[in-house]
Amino acid sequence: MDTLKTMTYARDGKIARITLNRPERGNGITMDLPKELTACVEKANLDPEVHVIALSGKGTGFCGGYDLVDSAEKLQIGEPDPSRPEDSPLDPKVQIKNHMPNSNWDPTVDYAMMSRNVKGFMSLFHSEKPVVCKVHGFCVAGGTDMALCSDLLVIEDDAKIGYPPARVWGSPTTSIWAYRMGIEKAKRLLFTGDCLNGKEAVEWGLAIESAPKEDLDERFEVLLGRIAQMPINQLIMMKLLLNQTMMAQGLHSTQIMGTFFDGITRHTQEGYDFQQSAMKNGFKDAVRQRDEPFGDFGMSTFKG
Repeated sequence: MDTLKTMTYARDGKIARITLNRPERGNGITMDLPKELTACVEKANLDPEVHVIALSGKGTGFCGGYDLVDSAEKLQIGEPDPSRPEDSPLDPKVQIKNHMPNSNWDPTVDYAMMSRNVKGFMSLFHSEKPVVCKVHGFCVAGGTDMALCSDLLVIEDDAKIGYPPARVWGSPTTSIWAYRMGIEKAKRLLFTGDCLNGKEAVEWGLAIESAPKEDLDERFEVLLGRIAQMPINQLIMMKLLLNQTMMAQGLHSTQIMGTFFDGITRHTQEGYDFQQSAMKNGFKDAVRQRDEPFGDFGMSTFKG
């Protein structure tokens, strides 16, 4: 725990505090983050003094999703295969020229990587002790995996929360939207990639409470304090009782599909074009082009 790269961990009385700590990158998700998150949740669960876990982020927002700038701009489209004729349509150079997705793609490689991240995010869901998440500024794309795998969400009135990669190059791997807010509202968001503000998130059933920026910390602490008064054994039983409802409704099977779909989105024609745009013009510009038709000119600022 002394070598955490993406977050900090501290115990404050009965509260374990996990704080995302890469503010200069919008707390963007790296491959280290899900592993460190799992370790921190486990530490809190094994601590007999901890009753509740507080999840938050440093900087201007909670989390802007995966830190994709470098990977999207530098991602290669397969390696040359000397067994193919130079002008073969399967040759990577010809694929780039003709805008063809990479025929060498193995979907199980994507799945193996992303399913491990899902397990990390779901450590919040499976934590024996309740997890309350505080969102300020923004919580978009992969950042929503952590917020929605938490048990309760307290959000700033003017914060933005949503999954813009539903438009191209992404599928929510934890696939928990419909379970949190109902199928119709989840369709409204994922059919458009639109975001909600904090007040709307409460109205739509995604968050339990919203507050102005100046009152957010106080409201968060009040809720944590009330939960911390409960006996640990009661908290564990209540969480197990309620979580089994979502598991019985097929959450695990849905996540398998969502994680496979996430890999597929990066190998469709549109996903390939998006990645080529990122390589040519930079990831922020590719996101800007994705979001401009929807009027979301500021979405790229969430990407670090």
